[in-house]
Amino acid sequence: MASAALAGSTGLVGGHILTQLLAHPSIASVHAFTRRELPNPTASTKLLPLSSTDTSTWASLFPRSPAPSVFLSGLGTTRAAAGSVKAQREIDLDLNYELAKAAKDAGVETYVLISTGGASSSSSMAYPKMKGELEEKVKALGFKHTVLLRPGLIVGSRNESRFAEAVARTIASGLGKVSPMLVNGWAQDADVIARAAVNAGLLCVEGKKEAGLWEVGMTEIVELGKKVN
Repeated sequence: MASAALAGSTGLVGGHILTQLLAHPSIASVHAFTRRELPNPTASTKLLPLSSTDTSTWASLFPRSPAPSVFLSGLGTTRAAAGSVKAQREIDLDLNYELAKAAKDAGVETYVLISTGGASSSSSMAYPKMKGELEEKVKALGFKHTVLLRPGLIVGSRNESRFAEAVARTIASGLGKVSPMLVNGWAQDADVIARAAVNAGLLCVEGKKEAGLWEVGMTEIVELGKKVN
């Protein structure tokens, strides 16, 4: 049986990852970082919250002895919610990297990150740039398995969303009901991304993927996301 740690457990994708982990028969326990009480509708005894309203303490809370089999991060925020690009970078880049370092130091061998399809450290746009910088920093940590999922537009209900994104999600949702083939190449459902992340991580933990870097693009996300426990 594998064990998991998760950051971003209350987010759009991260919440679905938490649900997937708690329901998965191959997962024995789930350590989840959180600033508030986590939903646990099935009262699963697998859930082990790592609670602190001060995110600067999270890295020190990372579980050790034994280390989790896999660490997954769906941690992220929006510029609107954070208040500025600088504040967003402190979560999407700095906190993510601190947690990745803590995972590596604890002995975690498989790291799974929800990134973005346009991630590039040389991008002129703030969001793909910070995601690209994070990818480069975690790759340099040298996990046995580094899995980078790069979804397109994430379809699902958000508390905060820019108008253009909301319109695009509405279009994607409508087209998806007609045929998934119309949207799979540019938008993916949050639950599909979450299932792909969990499945990818377990393939690595179970020795079914070669060690090294695994970059999971949109088509492969959909393929992995179709596999149900």
